[in-house]
Amino acid sequence: MPVIDHNHFVYILECADGTYYTGYTNNLEKRLRAHEQGKGAKYTRGRGPLKLIYHETFMTKEAAMSREYAIKRMNRQAKVQLVKGETMND
Repeated sequence: MPVIDHNHFVYILECADGTYYTGYTNNLEKRLRAHEQGKGAKYTRGRGPLKLIYHETFMTKEAAMSREYAIKRMNRQAKVQLVKGETMND
């Protein structure tokens, strides 16, 4: 019987140029290593060093990908507030 992994992550990296990259993975440590080795997303290549500044864990891939999409649609100010743990109404 296959092992079912219930860990699905949405994460935000801060690039050396101050920009943010938001992504999804089911193995956060492995994905971070890939980014650091230049084998992650095309956007992060050449923008290192990269710093993990935020992540959320989900039980399903669908929930995680839905959240990733929502975060990617946020403006910079909303992402900064998310990372700081603030809400738009704080």
